[in-house]
Amino acid sequence: MYRKHGYALTKDIEAFADVRLAPGTLYEALGRLEGQGLIEAMESHDRRRPYRLTSLGAATLRAHLDAQRRVAELGLRRLAAGWGAA
Repeated sequence: MYRKHGYALTKDIEAFADVRLAPGTLYEALGRLEGQGLIEAMESHDRRRPYRLTSLGAATLRAHLDAQRRVAELGLRRLAAGWGAA
């Protein structure tokens, strides 16, 4: 099971996406994702609150990433064919 608390999530996003999120931005997103049933808060024994992806969240993420892959592959094929060349 893969779980992270808010600060660890911001550091992970910063490392893989080169995007720095303000704490308010992250916690608003976490609230929306939890409200949609895509993530769930886990029990915590300190002030940090870990979250994990739900089954619905994993399926939703997989569908989103598959769609993004199709867009990226199409764009790369078009660029390879000289699309946009001046």
